[in-house]
Amino acid sequence: MKRLTTVISVLLLALLVSVPVLASVPGELLIWCDSERAPVLREVAVRFVSEYGITVRIQELPFGDIRDNLAIVAPTGEGPDIIVGAHDWLGQLVTDGLIDPIDIADESQFLTSGLEAFTWGGQRYGIPYAIEAIGFIYNKDLAGEDGFQTFEELIEVGRKLKAEGKYALVMPQPDPYHTFPFFSILGGYVFGMDAEAVLNPLDVGLANEGAVEGFELFKYLLDEGILARATPYDTMMSLFQNGEAAAMLTGPWAFGDVRSAGVNYGFQQVPSYKGQYGRPFLGAQGFMVSSFSENKMLANLFLNDFVATKETMLAIYEGDPRPTAFLPAADIINEDPDMRGVMESAAEGIPMPAIPAMNAVWTAWSDAIELVINEQSEPQPAIENAVQLIIQTIKDSGY
Repeated sequence: MKRLTTVISVLLLALLVSVPVLASVPGELLIWCDSERAPVLREVAVRFVSEYGITVRIQELPFGDIRDNLAIVAPTGEGPDIIVGAHDWLGQLVTDGLIDPIDIADESQFLTSGLEAFTWGGQRYGIPYAIEAIGFIYNKDLAGEDGFQTFEELIEVGRKLKAEGKYALVMPQPDPYHTFPFFSILGGYVFGMDAEAVLNPLDVGLANEGAVEGFELFKYLLDEGILARATPYDTMMSLFQNGEAAAMLTGPWAFGDVRSAGVNYGFQQVPSYKGQYGRPFLGAQGFMVSSFSENKMLANLFLNDFVATKETMLAIYEGDPRPTAFLPAADIINEDPDMRGVMESAAEGIPMPAIPAMNAVWTAWSDAIELVINEQSEPQPAIENAVQLIIQTIKDSGY
């Protein structure tokens, strides 16, 4: 029966990725990555082979398939030594025993928030190469050359813009991901940490005092006509492109549409309120080592000495431009003001919680935001009810 299960798992993987299933072999390295990273890693592999005479095989998979496929085949003896993936896979991969901690030779070379994104129980499980976070894309002709440094300033300018039929701020709504900086700005959080530095799914901080006050700021901006109400992404973009909004709260994926409209724009981190900056969710991508690897020492050598280099990190950036988590490469990448702005925002970011319980958060949280947008509830009861529902859902689901 066990043999049959193994055969079925391997066949399932083959169907999922439509390529031959490869396995970690002693004395060789096998890396699973997507098509964006593969060309760079092949070049790195040539250097590694030249220096150590050790074969490195690169197997391309769709980015979204890597985590689930590892879970299927690694316990059967198949699968890679190294995977390239997102930090929010960490909860599943660590708790299922699929990846091992990594010894990072020099942590000072990495953005702290990027390292924190790949940290679980006080241990590092990934070498980050890219980060992203939302911030303010602002129209310099409306918001000024430097944008809005504080929400107090945004409110003052927003009142003047309202008289012209314009908004100071637009953002996708109702959307918890984009609204999180309002909750975090005065100390709200999604999940707290337990004594072992692991996220505690029953410690939900979306309705603590700071979170409620930040949510009330969100409502105030709506009520004053400073923030547009109930704005889908396309509507937000149209308002900004047409000069009807001074700033929009979104991420680097919007740069292309902004440039195509010819807006004189800049990118900045979320402004401060009462002296505290809004902290967006941070997303990070990096390299992880399979617990079932036959070559863990080789994998760590490859990552520390050949991937964590300025040359490699710049090549990864050039293949798929994203703000880097590797500081020696940041000086060059940050010559692009867009990348510099995103990196500044990401430096303040909070890693997206990487545990399955996050699945229980989005719907109730979104409903609470929608109630406030539609003037059907005040912020405090809306979010308090949402948190009660989130905790009950987590308990019922067994996360």
